[in-house]
Amino acid sequence: MIEKHSKSARVAVLLGAVAAVFAAPAFAAAPLAKFQAPGFYRTMLGDFEVTALSDGTVELPVNTILKTSPAKVDKALAKSFLKSPLETSVNGFLVNTGGKLVLIDTGAASLFGPTLGKLAANLKAAGYQPEQVDEVYITHLHPDHVGGLAAGGLAAFPNAIVRADQRDADFWLSQAEMDKAPAEVKGFFQGAMSSLAPYVKAGKFQTFSGNTDLAPGVKAYASNGHTPGHTTYVVESKGQKLVLLGDLLHVQAVQFDQPEIAVTFDNDNKHAIAERKEAFAAAAKQGYLVGAAHLSFPGLGHVRANGKGYQFVPVNYSVPK
Repeated sequence: MIEKHSKSARVAVLLGAVAAVFAAPAFAAAPLAKFQAPGFYRTMLGDFEVTALSDGTVELPVNTILKTSPAKVDKALAKSFLKSPLETSVNGFLVNTGGKLVLIDTGAASLFGPTLGKLAANLKAAGYQPEQVDEVYITHLHPDHVGGLAAGGLAAFPNAIVRADQRDADFWLSQAEMDKAPAEVKGFFQGAMSSLAPYVKAGKFQTFSGNTDLAPGVKAYASNGHTPGHTTYVVESKGQKLVLLGDLLHVQAVQFDQPEIAVTFDNDNKHAIAERKEAFAAAAKQGYLVGAAHLSFPGLGHVRANGKGYQFVPVNYSVPK
């Protein structure tokens, strides 16, 4: 009888301990972390290493900046479980050819608000230093592509040559053009001028005209329309090809399916639409990799035909070997 009572007591104590554990409060309420992993994604293209770099995201009222009815945009966004304002990626791409380290676009830094400006930190997180960048190629001179060129009035990439199309330089670096621009656009000119100033002063800003070979395996192609000298860059190694589209598109949930929809930021809507359609058709036909500044990070994938429009297929996550 004593043994039975003893066993019952032990069971009661054990059950009580278990109950106490489950009833006990958490040691502390953990705060929400509210940040992501470092924003870089690396892939191989033949012998070249390509690293997508995030400058962050910015919310855009895409149902008002796209040149169609807000209802049409909202409907297209809803199909992708999205809505306006849309959290939009701003990306740059670092290409290591083995002979040169080339950065294509630099993000906005502080020119587009506090949610951007992360490209330099992500470049370092990816294992590189700004001093190692040999050349910077700019798709066009809008603030969210050139802002990262300078920091505190100094060159953020002190050893780099910066290159862009002559027509974009002639337009965005022109005081005369800025003087006659609408008030809401003047900041675009000021951003380009201040970002490029350290390189211009040092003689490290070089322009090119149209289709130009810039480095072994890297070529510039004119794709004017979004800006007077908008440029796409083609990277090729060992039969593999990547085409960096710049701002040929802004909203993947809308403009792949309906490439005829323009954006208010275009300098020439008609030409921008034609360039976008041509780029999508070529990418779908040839199957090469594409990247773009405002595709959802890492902004890399393929294009396939889908009825009268196209579909973007993001890259499968992989680890370079």
